[in-house]
Amino acid sequence: MIVKRTSLLLCLSLSLSVSAAENIQLAKLSSFDHQYSTFPAIAKISSVLDKLENRLRVYPKDHEAELLKAILYFRSGKIELALDELDKLIKKVPGFQLAYLLKGDMLLSKYAATNDLGQTTLLASLLPNLDKNKKQQLNFLREEAQLRLRALLTTKKRNTLPRQILALGKSVKKALLIDKKANRMYIFSRQESGGLFEEVTDYYITTGKLVGDKSVKGDLRTPEGVYFVTSWISPDKLPSKYGIGAFPVNYPNELDKHNGKTGYGIWLHGTDKGYYSRPPRDSEGCVVLTNIDLEALKSEIVPGLTPVVITDKVEWIDYAAWKKERETILQAIEDWRLDWESMNVNKYLSHYSESFWSASHNLKSWSARKRLLARSKTFQSVNLSDMSVLVYPKKPTDEKEIAVVRLRQNYKSNNFSSKMYKRLYLTKKDNDWKILYEGR
Repeated sequence: MIVKRTSLLLCLSLSLSVSAAENIQLAKLSSFDHQYSTFPAIAKISSVLDKLENRLRVYPKDHEAELLKAILYFRSGKIELALDELDKLIKKVPGFQLAYLLKGDMLLSKYAATNDLGQTTLLASLLPNLDKNKKQQLNFLREEAQLRLRALLTTKKRNTLPRQILALGKSVKKALLIDKKANRMYIFSRQESGGLFEEVTDYYITTGKLVGDKSVKGDLRTPEGVYFVTSWISPDKLPSKYGIGAFPVNYPNELDKHNGKTGYGIWLHGTDKGYYSRPPRDSEGCVVLTNIDLEALKSEIVPGLTPVVITDKVEWIDYAAWKKERETILQAIEDWRLDWESMNVNKYLSHYSESFWSASHNLKSWSARKRLLARSKTFQSVNLSDMSVLVYPKKPTDEKEIAVVRLRQNYKSNNFSSKMYKRLYLTKKDNDWKILYEGR
């Protein structure tokens, strides 16, 4: 199977980048956004290679880094080093289709006056003869190459943090942040101090076949929002297309259901073992990693705890703005706690949105129940800990800003006590955060 596919890919490689000069553009990435407008000059390629070498020291199975090293070697005129890098990569990962494609380009460049992938008249003459399926396969691989290269060349501004992750509770080892446009999953780790967290690494991923936020069953879109991993499904219980296993997430979550969204079975999972990776938009809505990357990440994902924030595009903001938003939400939660503890029911209820709901209440019935319970209280103690704060991605069509707070609540009163993990959805109104949903 792999040998047959390899032969096909080597044939396809003859036409790989008829438009690589337009699409991958190793000399000038003009089809990318302006921030990717130039490829590193030859003099600077060594520093990018150092970056890739460092990635490989940290994560020796970073086969994307090995692929990108080959591209950089080729760009700097070291074709034999580039081919050697690809040969070693193909030997390690025989299912990495893009590696075969790039190797074919580089071999052809020996017989054409070019220093950039795909700029030969031979390649251009072969493209029209490919059938529709082969052309589509080429387009998928071109896009994969673009995205992997773009991720290397993207330089985030220093001292920026993702708006979507404002705090991670003590029990949370890792948080997963997905950028659908970039086809990247960023992994963040909580620092022991709890005040900040740090980006650990990022991976290439595959998302739904159609762009946009998921809304109905079978729409082939990946949902956008704040989710949590719910379980692990081992490969022996799954078809081969899921690779080494799957982590389901809680789509549709409470907000999704309230908004009428339908569907199920949104998972983080691996890749069919006959392949290394899948095209950028190739799933039915799931988020797909290579088996090697999922294996590296698997032990860090804890069902019930690990958050998965899925965005169309990650919002990177400066530290001052990030800190202000974090402190504003944390203060809103603290004010709610204090007013609840004070037994001033009116002040306590002022923290709830007019649109509030829970599993069995709206604001009116919730208020009536809380007023009734308050009559029997002589004291209340409310302690909150292990708090994570995650923010929904902003959407042009939605005026609401939504944040999700997961916390551990320890409640004591003269006639009742309980300990539980609770989930709050907050919405922003007139610069104040109000509780939109409360539940476990």
